[in-house]
Amino acid sequence: MSAVLVGTSHGTDDPAGQAAVRALLDGVRVARPELDVREAFVDVQQPEVGEVLAGAVRDAGNAVVVPLLLSTGYHVRHDIAQAVAEVNAAGRPGDGAAGPGGAVAAEPLGPHPLLVDILADRYAAAVAAHGPFRSDDVVVLAAAGSSVAAAATAVEEVTSALAQRLGRVVTPSYGAGAEPRVPAAVAAARAAAGTSAARVIVVSYLLAPGYFLDRVLEAGADVVTDPVAGPARAKKADPRLVQVVLDRYDAAVSP
Repeated sequence: MSAVLVGTSHGTDDPAGQAAVRALLDGVRVARPELDVREAFVDVQQPEVGEVLAGAVRDAGNAVVVPLLLSTGYHVRHDIAQAVAEVNAAGRPGDGAAGPGGAVAAEPLGPHPLLVDILADRYAAAVAAHGPFRSDDVVVLAAAGSSVAAAATAVEEVTSALAQRLGRVVTPSYGAGAEPRVPAAVAAARAAAGTSAARVIVVSYLLAPGYFLDRVLEAGADVVTDPVAGPARAKKADPRLVQVVLDRYDAAVSP
């Protein structure tokens, strides 16, 4: 029996964000119909990851937690890691792989080349909706942020790859935990533009609608792209995002 995939997101009160995560996991089920896919959360929503993970190991013998998070941080390094450790301690000790009687955590979704492809497409959709962007328009990437240094490094890697793809400078910014914060980055871009007609475009490096996207929308940018999971009205998950989830699962099963 395959290891259960426990797709674990932050959790949100936003119905559109909840629907986006459900659609993502539904996409994983369609792509890999033989795989047992279960949903869990580290905050806001229920059930908690530890509860789901314990049930998955009890039912199937082994499980992989795939963080539906775009970079590492407290939830990956503490909440998910602790849930894995507790489940393994309660049963037969795991060995760091999803073998019999064990639980393991996969890497978070980012950085990943397919995420850069998605961000470039979200940018292209914004161009189509708002007219061609000028050479003096300023592009800011908005990530959720974390005080964990590795998270900022991962965001910077994605930012650099996106800048290369777009052929223009992209500045990283964060909703929390790291600097510059999104409002400050937007304000700095606006000040640098002076009295010109340059616009500030924010590329949302956020998985789905929710608290952080709401804060980005309030930050004063002229254009904000759809999040990684796509527009709120999307009924199906982007197949590239589904593939990222499966890539993380497969890597954890066969490290």
